Amino acid sequence: MTSISRTSELPRVSTALLDAAPATDNRFPLVDEDTDQHRFRVHRSTMTSPEVFRAELDRVFSHSGLYVGHESEVSRPGDYVRRPIGGRPVFMVRGAKSGRINVFHNTCTHRGAVVCRQPTGNAKAFSCFYHAWTFDSEGRLMGIPDRDAYGGELDLAALSLRPVARVESYRGFVFASFDPDIQDLVSYLAGAVEYLDLVIDSTDGEMEIIKGVNEYCIEANWKLLAENSIDGYHAVSTHDTYFKYLLALGTDLAGGVNGTSYDLGNGHAVLEYRAPWGRPIAKWEPLFGEDSREEIARMRADLISRHGEVRGSRMADANRNLLIYPNLVVNDIMAITVRTFMPLAPDRMDVTAWELAPRDELAQLRQRRLDSFLTFLGPAGFATPDDLEALESCQQGFTSGGVEWNDISRGMARTPAANDEAQMRAFWRRWSQQMGTAGYGERESR
Repeated sequence: MTSISRTSELPRVSTALLDAAPATDNRFPLVDEDTDQHRFRVHRSTMTSPEVFRAELDRVFSHSGLYVGHESEVSRPGDYVRRPIGGRPVFMVRGAKSGRINVFHNTCTHRGAVVCRQPTGNAKAFSCFYHAWTFDSEGRLMGIPDRDAYGGELDLAALSLRPVARVESYRGFVFASFDPDIQDLVSYLAGAVEYLDLVIDSTDGEMEIIKGVNEYCIEANWKLLAENSIDGYHAVSTHDTYFKYLLALGTDLAGGVNGTSYDLGNGHAVLEYRAPWGRPIAKWEPLFGEDSREEIARMRADLISRHGEVRGSRMADANRNLLIYPNLVVNDIMAITVRTFMPLAPDRMDVTAWELAPRDELAQLRQRRLDSFLTFLGPAGFATPDDLEALESCQQGFTSGGVEWNDISRGMARTPAANDEAQMRAFWRRWSQQMGTAGYGERESR
């Protein structure tokens, strides 16, 4: 039997769930794994506790690699995007002189106001609207009104914008960390590298984020979306309308979701499965249309010619839902979606999604790709409203009390299948490792 636990302590959890019944003096880990009994449980206070939420911002988001954006979003000198990561405002900008991608804390070194105020654009300089201190795209302080008031001792270099501690890019995906001692990005990504490569190599590395973004809020804990994004178990029941739609089109669903899940290390995980449902053409039909079978066959043959039968067919035929811990999802399905979710409170998150596509693809293919992006994964598509309803329903159910633990044991007694929960256990083991005893609480009385 193994049990995930630690010895150092943070303040005890205080939530409606734990306060609902008299407490005992027993202490317990919030993630409990018993391999002998094939049991894996997560305490529901992980989803409701303000103390756990505050500890996550410090222990998880301040010490993980966080996706900031894609290099294609800042392709020209001075291009920038403003993003919140880990509860902190930052902005990414391509330096006009160095050509380097910089990620800065979005705060003026004078009195703290936000410096980059627009979500995206191009700028030679960033001027704080409060007192008009001005910084260039390399972060250097370039101008101060009435500088003579400071005498001749003002150190402009010391008052430049502060870069985030670590910034690295992997094949266009830019990650930042507030931890200067975090491992290098390739080591951090671990097995997720293989799955990013499958996406990027399928177009010879020429990928770009399409302009435009989906943004919405979910009244649920952020970890529920981490679970949901790689959960094959819920597909048939939750997305019943979509499957009925496919049946109405004449799609053969007899094979179900055929695939498996993998623990990729460092909390990353993937769900990989054949398109509905095992037909080579099925993955691309929403993108190209049923009347484009010859073109699809040609493209598939080209991938296999360039990458070999095994790897080429994985690119062409298989779907992948990839979770890069803690809060980045890359869905390589009927469209390639890049999605992040930022915790705002124990029961609230902001979600942002972009579409990744081959650079310079034909206009008609780009239009179909965007249609696929919206039809299934958009805020009003087939899948996303279902998922939002399910996650918010879970969050509402947690407030009822009476049940302490979520069960995430499915598949522990066998080789994991696509509809098992091994991939979610990978996420929770990493979360528990980072959190230590954060959120230790008291059991409900029996």
